[in-house]
Amino acid sequence: MRLEDLSVQIFADGANLETLLDLYRNPLIRGLTTNPTLMRKAGVSDYERFARTVLETVTAKPISFEVFSDDFREMRRQALKISSWQDNVYVKIPVTNTLQQSSAPLIRELTGEGVKVNVTAILTLAQVRAVTEALTPEVPAVVSVFAGRIADTGRDPMPVMRESLEIMRERPQAQLLWASIREVLNIFHADECGCHIVTVLHEVLAKALKMCAMDLDDLSLDTVKMFAADAESAGYRL
Repeated sequence: MRLEDLSVQIFADGANLETLLDLYRNPLIRGLTTNPTLMRKAGVSDYERFARTVLETVTAKPISFEVFSDDFREMRRQALKISSWQDNVYVKIPVTNTLQQSSAPLIRELTGEGVKVNVTAILTLAQVRAVTEALTPEVPAVVSVFAGRIADTGRDPMPVMRESLEIMRERPQAQLLWASIREVLNIFHADECGCHIVTVLHEVLAKALKMCAMDLDDLSLDTVKMFAADAESAGYRL
């Protein structure tokens, strides 16, 4: 199956400005996300300047920017400011702060004021329930479950994602997002279980765009050629 045939919406996840804007222009990419870790990795030093530069181009697809305070009052201030930048902006709110205090009251407050949130770093069904209950039904929202991190622990994330969809049925404006994918196959996992959105890191997207639906005989030949070229380049002799 080709990426174009999937029902799940593919969002590009990253903070490299040139790549981000290039992927935004790709009709296959339905939205964009980033976070403080990706921004730091990309060398972003001025948060707001970076975001506003992105938003000069990214006007027609949803994009998520994350708050970075650990204090709920300051999170609220940041969230309102970020939300005001543009209508297509979703504000990422972590499911708890670093003291493991729930963000549900803040989520209820923000969505009650019409802020579109993307609740992030969710790993349990209890967290999905708490977040879903906090959302204002008529306000669009995203619930980001880190399926890749669940899989990192040796657990199958598919049952969690399917049950999350059932929990979220009472909030039809909320979309379930499969986050932290590890490989191209996870895009198809997200589609299979019915997720609305899957976020894909820029480097994984590059692989997906190049290799999805590639003929396996051709891929085998490419692999053989790679081994041969590397052996010759290294000058190996027996």
